[in-house]
Amino acid sequence: MTIAPRLAVAAALALTALPVAAAEKVIEFKVGGETVVGTMNLPDGVASPPVILLLHGFTGSRDELEIPAVKEGIFARAARMWAEKGIASLRIDFRNSGESAGEFADTTVIRQVEDGLAALDYLAASGEVDDDEMAIVGWSMGGTVASAVAARTRHDIEALALWAPGSNLAAAMTFVLGPDVMKAGLASDGEAVKATLPWGAEIALKTGFFESLFLVDPVAEIAQFDEPLFVAVGTNDDVVFPQPASGQVLLDYHEGEEELYVRPMDHVFNAFQGTEMVDELIGKTGDFIAAQFD
Repeated sequence: MTIAPRLAVAAALALTALPVAAAEKVIEFKVGGETVVGTMNLPDGVASPPVILLLHGFTGSRDELEIPAVKEGIFARAARMWAEKGIASLRIDFRNSGESAGEFADTTVIRQVEDGLAALDYLAASGEVDDDEMAIVGWSMGGTVASAVAARTRHDIEALALWAPGSNLAAAMTFVLGPDVMKAGLASDGEAVKATLPWGAEIALKTGFFESLFLVDPVAEIAQFDEPLFVAVGTNDDVVFPQPASGQVLLDYHEGEEELYVRPMDHVFNAFQGTEMVDELIGKTGDFIAAQFD
């Protein structure tokens, strides 16, 4: 990037900057011959903008949980708000989720890591963003995936933000699915096992998913990542807990600039109570990431 565009980006990122319009488009790329669908936001008037890759949580999709008060998904809202600061973003549906290829029962953590790595490759080759100014945001299980993507990618990642990340997936999923489902899933020999989630949704998962919970260790992954790390946790989180201890363990194994952001919020950042906590989190995350871009 030349000096002049860098100055333009710096101005766009400033807190006092005027809102920047953003073009939003649906994109596709292939992973293992299967289609991954995503939405890219590109701020107008910013040449080769920095970019954030957003990775959704378990049973989620690229726009993420809709905030009842405003009928807008949390990731869609974050993308819009960051675009107003001159930051591009790409949010994807993992394979087996949302509009991407495959049935949900075939999802695995390893497949999601592959999708995240491929998304960075897509961004770097797109010619629409600065491939030297990329960051990643992951929520819940997407935070676990994001830690692995950041550690394993061949691209330079300027910052990593983890929202309510799972630091021990097997333990967290045993709580969410129940020990009987976990045992049945590990012993199912490839057959789908049905489960009812705490919020009433019914799903089915195959053996590969349960086995993959033990194949990605976010603490070990984060130990391989030395760029700036932002971890946001809520003291009222009843899915990933106890907090802030579960978030702190990731910082304990990370070397480099870091911040543990602790607020009285639940696993969905009090979204069912309105936008105040969600907007605060989006703003704090954006500020932390923007500070790392040259």
